[in-house]
Amino acid sequence: MKSFVVRLLLCLVSCLLLPKAATAAVSVTDDVGHVISLDQPAQRIVSLAPHITELLFAAGAGDKVVGVVEFSDYPEAAKNIARVGSAMQLDLETLLALKPDLVVGWHSGNPKVVAEKIETLGLTLFRSEPRQLEEIATNIERLGVLVGTQAIARQVADEYRHQLRQLQQQNRDKPPVRVFYQVWHQPLMTVNGQHLISRVIELCGGENIFAGLSTLAPQVSTEAVIVADPQAIISSDTDEARQALVQQWLKWNRLAAVKMDGIYVIHPDVISRHTPRIVQGAEQMCHDLDKVRAKLKGDVRVEFSKQK
Repeated sequence: MKSFVVRLLLCLVSCLLLPKAATAAVSVTDDVGHVISLDQPAQRIVSLAPHITELLFAAGAGDKVVGVVEFSDYPEAAKNIARVGSAMQLDLETLLALKPDLVVGWHSGNPKVVAEKIETLGLTLFRSEPRQLEEIATNIERLGVLVGTQAIARQVADEYRHQLRQLQQQNRDKPPVRVFYQVWHQPLMTVNGQHLISRVIELCGGENIFAGLSTLAPQVSTEAVIVADPQAIISSDTDEARQALVQQWLKWNRLAAVKMDGIYVIHPDVISRHTPRIVQGAEQMCHDLDKVRAKLKGDVRVEFSKQK
């Protein structure tokens, strides 16, 4: 009888342990095609970009983030997490001291040499690089798998997808608007067609005048902008900075965007970060392009009346 009880207890223990063993290991593919595997969901995570910090919180992993880089200021709780330098210049010593079991990096934003060093040190690195709006949702879901918060991550991703679909339906078949997106003024920089911001322009029925350039965030000349003659100029900046942007372009008064006062700013936190908040930036972008369309329709009516 005693032997039977012992065997029964061992069997029960085995049954309890087997499901855990079967579900402990997690594996996903990151944005550059690397398979990321962990023996169990990550418990200590370091984020190497502000947008990644937001994605981790969105995926339900905020309480597992032990290190972030500068400007990781959303949500509010992120401000109290230890800093490991900036996206461009990491403090590897501090990072190692945090003993992360997962590091999430920004493929195009973190220096290649730093990413390679992290892997050389034996740390697991997931590279995030959303180039399509849908990939923000898949990033959240894959991070959810790596940290064991799949249910939360899936719910957030689905809500984000729903918001995207609504914007797509609202802006489908609208007349195109030629857009120059200004990332920086000196040197003058923009985005090409592979950049996520360009996807937002497309979502709103706009045409990125520099979509065909090969560099993700290329430097361009004022002359090239003038030749392309955008109908809207939009910049990643604050409302307070709009006047300076207007003044920058006011001297080129033959530009369509200048003639129609089609110069706008969108706060960088909701347009430049690859997070669900980009929906807010997209809503503003679409609203601004609708203003341009309204002005263009007005111009058409004026020209028609003159011909009559």
